[in-house]
Amino acid sequence: MKITEVHVYAVPLPVVNGPYTMANAEVYALDSTLVKLVTDSGVTGWGETCPLGATYQPHHALGARAALAQMANDLLGANPLLITLLHRQMNGLLNGHAYAKAAIDIAAHDIAGKHYGVRVCDLLGGAVTDKVPSYYATGVGAPDDIARIAVEKKQQGFLRLQIKVGGCPVELDVETVRKVREATGPEIRLAVDANRGWTTRDVLQFTRECSDIPVILEQPCNTIEEIAVIRSQCQHAIYLDESADSINTVMQSAARGLCDGFGMKVTRIGGLAPFKTFRELCEARSLHHTCDDAWGGDIIAAACTHMGATVNPKLLEGVWVAAPYIENHYCPEGIVIEQGHIALPQAPGLGVVPDEAILPEPVLSVS
Repeated sequence: MKITEVHVYAVPLPVVNGPYTMANAEVYALDSTLVKLVTDSGVTGWGETCPLGATYQPHHALGARAALAQMANDLLGANPLLITLLHRQMNGLLNGHAYAKAAIDIAAHDIAGKHYGVRVCDLLGGAVTDKVPSYYATGVGAPDDIARIAVEKKQQGFLRLQIKVGGCPVELDVETVRKVREATGPEIRLAVDANRGWTTRDVLQFTRECSDIPVILEQPCNTIEEIAVIRSQCQHAIYLDESADSINTVMQSAARGLCDGFGMKVTRIGGLAPFKTFRELCEARSLHHTCDDAWGGDIIAAACTHMGATVNPKLLEGVWVAAPYIENHYCPEGIVIEQGHIALPQAPGLGVVPDEAILPEPVLSVS
């Protein structure tokens, strides 16, 4: 089998009742990039990458499309079933830009699943569940508003909530978390995500004033070095998110004991194949982690769900998808959350296919 065509699409994803607010950004709409790979056997695969704006990480939509344009011609003739070799080829064509290569990786997994007549989760080792636990992430907001949203999400079946903090006085963050805990009760697991927005002083103040509340601190500071300084003084578990940008970083952080788990993104680490390696490393060290992406539509949501279905349930913190936050879905099947869980697509490959009639014209096509 050979890749004969590569098509790249720019797809806007408006935020429902935007903006979505984090410590360092307000997001009204996201610019997602879809990739369609066509093969000489007639099997087609779809991938996606959707950076969360241009300041969340050193990723941005135009960068993803420029990277794909850099590689596209040289990917013609490659065998998408040989995914390890495909990654080596991409790495030989372009240094870095894992988030762009992830779209090719996801499309290749989609092709392989369709070719062999199996789901992507089967290619990744096998699903342990067909109802994958999700979780809900609030934006930054007034304490009473966030507490109200937390109660609504508990009633909708979510068992884990991520509370966004930062970008305001830490005393307000403390009030928010206390009101959420009071409103939801102890059965809801809480993660507090500063998205790099806290200083080390903020972290120490929060962990001291909320020592009686069991929460996870997700990427509280901007750098691993800052986290290393305050790690031993924290009274809460710490997960790395934005700083865990490669397999090497994951291994080094685990070896140094800098974290208790990870909020990991499929496209950040380069796609499903690298994420599988990450999953095995976490299982070897009994490290909890999520299986998410920064944002994205139905293709990314399906990819995260398939991977999440393969993770040891004892270690999976949940699969976050952007479906509840976006106005439009380009796949008729879509990915939906019911009672806090995502139904695993059952068709071969990713199990979702974009409606090309509603997609814009490709911004890049090579054949």
